[in-house]
Amino acid sequence: MMDVSFRLESFEGPLDLLLHLIDKNKMDIYDIQISTITDQYMEYLSRMGKEADTMSEFLVMAATLLDIKARMLLPKQEDELKEEEDPRAELVQQLLEYKLFKYMSYELKDKELSASKSMYRKSSIPREVQEYTAPVDLDIFLDGVSLSRLKEVFDDVMRRSREKRNEEAIRYGRIHRETISLPEKLDYIRKYTRKYKKFSFRKLIETQITRENIIVTFLAVLELMKTGQLVAVQEGIGEILMYDPSEAPQRQEEAGENTAE
Repeated sequence: MMDVSFRLESFEGPLDLLLHLIDKNKMDIYDIQISTITDQYMEYLSRMGKEADTMSEFLVMAATLLDIKARMLLPKQEDELKEEEDPRAELVQQLLEYKLFKYMSYELKDKELSASKSMYRKSSIPREVQEYTAPVDLDIFLDGVSLSRLKEVFDDVMRRSREKRNEEAIRYGRIHRETISLPEKLDYIRKYTRKYKKFSFRKLIETQITRENIIVTFLAVLELMKTGQLVAVQEGIGEILMYDPSEAPQRQEEAGENTAE
């Protein structure tokens, strides 16, 4: 047996003691030398004495270790060689979970110490800033549409564009990269909106040939929605439709208010 010297310090529990012994012996936690660990564990218990507050927990673990040690010493039948589970598996899982939570507690303690050094002061934001309201209510221009839903459509079109681009690269060897500016794309979508009044967001970006065009078109749509020059509407799980603000359908709550008046 390998001699291991340790102080009779107070461990948080039997798993804490086992981790200490595994580290001291520089063992692989997935391949514990159960005989060595059991002997050293029992030696530590004999030094603890009977006054330990959690002695019962340590005794239960001692019984578990002895059971595992006995099962590993038993000769295996030929038909059990491939089917029998490693007797240490459950103990290893317990040790891994305990180790995870132990190091998480260290992280939380460090964050608590860092937070204790932070100082806060009362808010001093000027009243004019607190009372400021945005000139455009974005909810009006995102009627039934979430930005995450717009991004889902964008990501899907980008993925298809990337696949198409890869096919073209293989076929033609090289693809010319064009330069697109945001102001040009904003002007293009303004004209497109004046012409069609109502159109599908997906079809708009699908008609863009390159990935660069798709990205700049998406940014231009967001900018026009932000400034109130485009309205996005989605009913249920259908298409996201883009409207000229003058042609956008009236929101239900506004229609209800008008009826009440």
